[in-house]
Amino acid sequence: MTVMSNQPSKADDAELVSIRRDIHAHPELAYEEHRTSDLVARKLTDWGIEIHRGLGKTGVVGTVKGKRPGQRVIGLRADMDALPLVEHNDFDHRSVHAGKMHACGHDGHTAMLLGAARELAANPDFAGTVHLIFQPAEEGHGGAKAMIEDGLFKQFPCDAVYGMHNMPGIPAGKFAIKSGPMMAAADSWKVWFRGTGGHGAMAYMGTDPTIPAAQFVLAAQTIIGRNIAATDTGVISVGHIQAGVADAASVIPAEVYILGTARSFTPGVRDLLERRIGELADGIAAAHSCKAAYEYNRRYPPLINAREQTDVAIAAATATVGMEQVNGTTTPVMGAEDFAFMLEAKPGAYIFIGNGGESGGACHSVHTPLYDFNDEILTTGVRYWINLVGEELRTP
Repeated sequence: MTVMSNQPSKADDAELVSIRRDIHAHPELAYEEHRTSDLVARKLTDWGIEIHRGLGKTGVVGTVKGKRPGQRVIGLRADMDALPLVEHNDFDHRSVHAGKMHACGHDGHTAMLLGAARELAANPDFAGTVHLIFQPAEEGHGGAKAMIEDGLFKQFPCDAVYGMHNMPGIPAGKFAIKSGPMMAAADSWKVWFRGTGGHGAMAYMGTDPTIPAAQFVLAAQTIIGRNIAATDTGVISVGHIQAGVADAASVIPAEVYILGTARSFTPGVRDLLERRIGELADGIAAAHSCKAAYEYNRRYPPLINAREQTDVAIAAATATVGMEQVNGTTTPVMGAEDFAFMLEAKPGAYIFIGNGGESGGACHSVHTPLYDFNDEILTTGVRYWINLVGEELRTP
């Protein structure tokens, strides 16, 4: 096994921290990552790496070729976008843009892949080619799909692709991964219940859509409990309900609007969720002399790690932190990731790197206003990427 042992120096650690905090202080939302992509492009160019810009609007791809002969090509991906969230931290590198925040660690992901790019360019002691994929718009806007549709894998063919995400609750210095489904498909749905509405004191004179809407919210959970096998997994959650006017409590609204999410790991369960939510809404509405309208939007597919590439990722993580620090059979999570689109197109694997904090302890989760990426894991992530290249592109 070839392990690339060159590690960032203390000076390099400071450089990575500076890059990460600069990105954190200047968050940009989906497809608006102009400053971030400029920074990425500038750093890659400074290190002598060939770059290509414009895929997925603001995406950047850097290419490093090894000095040993080899035809295999791999892609390493990091996401760059932030979230529309108000940051509550008060440290010096907090967001300077109101209502925008790096609350998921994409600033750290970008910095880690930049660190790996710098090391690979300085010491390309591998056989083959590495494409460094800096992706926009992961947070709900499908930047991975956009890059693919713009020709990512046609212009930069890859035999395998790899991704990495920090995970609060997993101690720093640990990795977690599994083969097969690791993250869920994320779909959204909308249901409208429509009646006539009326005066709240004379409800019998109209049809009240709030009754079937209320029953639907509870009945939707019977899909999980009674339509899906106990050995399978699915989630239906309501995230938004809208009806009536707050200043008109005596008016029964004519329409109730409900928005939610559905999560699944398998095509069969995904199909069932889509069908049964609509059937349930129609049936409950009809029972109350109302009508229902329904939309189901398939957003991100399930993230499925290939067995071969999972084994490569485990070997790279083991070379980085030791076997006892790598969980190769982690429990899947119901969150979603648009790297799943890349794994539909190419074999690959996605791994979690611990961001610190024991599970159940004091730890600010991603997508919360007090979250911050842990700078102590930056060089761990860089070493993982370097060791992954060593595993994948070693001399036969």
